Amino acid sequence: MGHPTGSRRLFFALWPDDSTRRALDALSQRVVGKGARSVHPLDLHATLVFLGQVPTERFECVETAADGIRGTHFELDINVLDYWFRPRILWCGPRRTPDALFALVKDLETALGACDFVPEHRPYRMHVTLARKARPQKARVLNPAIPWRVEEFVLAASHSTQGPPRYEILRRWPLD
Repeated sequence: MGHPTGSRRLFFALWPDDSTRRALDALSQRVVGKGARSVHPLDLHATLVFLGQVPTERFECVETAADGIRGTHFELDINVLDYWFRPRILWCGPRRTPDALFALVKDLETALGACDFVPEHRPYRMHVTLARKARPQKARVLNPAIPWRVEEFVLAASHSTQGPPRYEILRRWPLD
């Protein structure tokens, strides 16, 4: 990954293809209210496993862990819009999470154990953050749903900038 010193904030994620991203962005523009911080359209994603600050010397272990993942592609129906009060996040996601997605997260967490990462204690909840510092909204069903064919997962890094977080995809892995 070419970073000789220091560390980076890393996470594994699902990154939408262009048509899915356009649909998510259109939804965001319709539902995000004034004063909220919308996620930049190029930053829309669903986190699989958040690693936090990772020292450069552990990057190779992280990539090797992902190299061993043999997941299958799957379909998501983004059909729920909801709000989390504590972090003030407006998000969307599937009402039903496919088994292949749960398996992908579990396989990543297990493989990352070799790199001394401890998995989340909370159960995995697939979501795409649309806005931060959002006003509360009632949960609702999205009709029509936004279809998302997931054919890969990525390793991404976040950059702290003066504006919203900006993400960089470092590497991609296909799902067969």
